[in-house]
Amino acid sequence: MEQIVGGEIGGAPERELRQLDGRGRYRFGPPRAGVQTIGTEFEKPVLRILLPARLGAIPLGRLVELVLAFHAPILNNQHNVVNRSLMDEGMVTTLRNATADTCGGKAAALAALLHAGLPVPDGFVVPFAAYRAARSDPEFSVSEPVRQALARHLGEMGDPPVAVRSSAADEDTAGASAAGQYESVLAVRGTQEVAEAVQVCWASSSSERATGYRNRLDDDAVNNGPDMAVLVQRLIDADVSGVMFTPTLPEDSTRIEATWGLGVSIVGGTVTPDAYEVAPDGSIRRTLAHKTTRLDRTRHSTGVAAYDVPQRQQTLPTLDDATAAMLAALGRRIAGLLGQPQDIEWAIADGEAWILQARPITATLPSLPARTTTAQGASLVGSPGAHGVVTGVARVLHSPSGFARVQPGDIVICPYTDPAWTPLFHIAAAVVTETGGVLSHAAIVAREHGIPAVLGVPEATMRIRDGDRITVDGTEGIVTTAQD
Repeated sequence: MEQIVGGEIGGAPERELRQLDGRGRYRFGPPRAGVQTIGTEFEKPVLRILLPARLGAIPLGRLVELVLAFHAPILNNQHNVVNRSLMDEGMVTTLRNATADTCGGKAAALAALLHAGLPVPDGFVVPFAAYRAARSDPEFSVSEPVRQALARHLGEMGDPPVAVRSSAADEDTAGASAAGQYESVLAVRGTQEVAEAVQVCWASSSSERATGYRNRLDDDAVNNGPDMAVLVQRLIDADVSGVMFTPTLPEDSTRIEATWGLGVSIVGGTVTPDAYEVAPDGSIRRTLAHKTTRLDRTRHSTGVAAYDVPQRQQTLPTLDDATAAMLAALGRRIAGLLGQPQDIEWAIADGEAWILQARPITATLPSLPARTTTAQGASLVGSPGAHGVVTGVARVLHSPSGFARVQPGDIVICPYTDPAWTPLFHIAAAVVTETGGVLSHAAIVAREHGIPAVLGVPEATMRIRDGDRITVDGTEGIVTTAQD
């Protein structure tokens, strides 16, 4: 805050004053935007001292010294407030005040939704400026001023478990999602853990995975990485969560995928979720998955862990029709507010829906197939993940350690493709997975690369042999043995 001594100076020579405002009050230093004035606690004592000054009894310079000495405790306290405010400025900003040019598209979109009154978890952002300052430090670490700002903002939130996620300058744009290319850290708590998570997000800007993704896009930030802001939000302990794609055309349906617990298992492609299609006329089509595990915040510490889903719940629908329709309506509202079709991450806890992320859809989804039975003969069936048909040699992989075996034009067959697998997508001709949904991060990146993908093919790594020639139809979700 700017310090202002109240009362009239009256007739003071200009050369002895730094600034007089319109009411003839003395300002210490130049005014700053957003700075407030000190209140009435100054005015009566100052007027008592100023009275002899108006009679010429005390030189103005001496008067100022007296005022400063008399009010030193108040001024020191106000200076502390000023220093804290200025330190926070550029180090941390509230989520509501985030803008794309200071905090990235992910944070800015959530700020817009907050201003519209939509249910977004509270939080704050470590903006680009803090990242730039850290990059100029040889240690590239979270500075003490940033740590103090983190502690203050976490304290104002009540120090809850939080989700710490990237909000990079090239992330969540209309041209490229960068889905899953940067790191997120879930369910951390306290200044030390959050500071460590911020550094993890910062470091991911220059990871091999992110650099490869930018290289495909011919991004100007390939060499040095983009500016990286970091979003810190209260963690929602979700009962159900998932991803939703709003319609790209008026006649299109809203596509929703859902699973028990935290949605990171959906975006990471490690589970096959329930799939819902909400048509413009309100009719709902659903395909239920067998959901044996769920991810939740650990019960006695920070972090997340996988837990077994009770057997009776494994085949139950995660959403009833009313909830699916509610989410679709919420998605349409978000798309209208943000001006284009949206890829939305959501969660439901204690019956309340929350929006965790909203970003532009970068590539269209294949339609859900009309079939109700599996394909015959040598064909395998899964979910259509990315358009196109291609024939090539199957390369069966069980972990990223086998990446070196993949040659250009091979078709990757794997248990799942979390974001760590996406560097293969600029080499492989197609991808087939045993688990995962069409709204997962890897499926989004496959569509951006323009390679066919079929997801959720049971036992694909056992039913397809390494070296087989196969045909992948990503539009229909069918994999067949190629006929030479």
